Amino acid sequence: MGYKARNYTDQTIKKLFGLSGNLCAFPGCNNRLLNDKNALDSNICHIEAANEGGERYNPNMTDEQRADYENLILLCRQCHDKTNDESVYTVEALKEMKRIHESNYLNQRINNNPSMLKNAINAISFISLDGIDKMESLNTYNPKVKLNYNQVKFNFSLIQEYKVYHEKINILYDELEAQGSIKKEKLLYNIEQLYLKIKGKYVLDSDEPIEIIRKNSDNIINDIFDELYLRLGNSIFFDEDIILGIRLIMVDAFIRCKILEEPK
Repeated sequence: MGYKARNYTDQTIKKLFGLSGNLCAFPGCNNRLLNDKNALDSNICHIEAANEGGERYNPNMTDEQRADYENLILLCRQCHDKTNDESVYTVEALKEMKRIHESNYLNQRINNNPSMLKNAINAISFISLDGIDKMESLNTYNPKVKLNYNQVKFNFSLIQEYKVYHEKINILYDELEAQGSIKKEKLLYNIEQLYLKIKGKYVLDSDEPIEIIRKNSDNIINDIFDELYLRLGNSIFFDEDIILGIRLIMVDAFIRCKILEEPK
């Protein structure tokens, strides 16, 4: 125990540094941290402690969960010490701190690089999966209704916040269609196929699939992100902003019901 809770995968480290902009997540701190190839454990902090007796230790977590992206936040050494006050820096408070920091960084990057979404659409549409058998109509739902139906918890605030980019993505899709491109269909098909593949690992042959999906909805969303990132990380399209663009594209795909289940 302890060592395994710090056994981070390369993908977890890259995701953590990529989404945080390599910056300390503590409000008001602009300290730049080391890059993802030279990460120090002092910068990678556990929201729920790695060791028994540590701050916010959760005995019900596995070491794999303790070392996962969802339980990690990037902080400089000075700010790390501040979070030792558990009465102020609860699990919920640190997760919210991380979410706000990553959201602010994403908004900053998309303003600095307007082509981020277009690049992400281009990259995801080129993922090699089976051919498109048919073009299905794209249903859209109020995100809150669908979030509640699938009982999404940890990703609830993120999807509610990033839904504002749905219209911007829709404009890009309209431009592609006007040019005769089917990148929109290919992208949404690719994401839907990844969802069906990952859903199958959880549901198997269950007679109550929706209950299993609801229980694992956040894990399914995270697994799709990781699968997309893994595939794009090995492609010619990858750049640092792709990891940010994936999130926005996934929120849009969620609204279009390519991820998780349609409300009944």
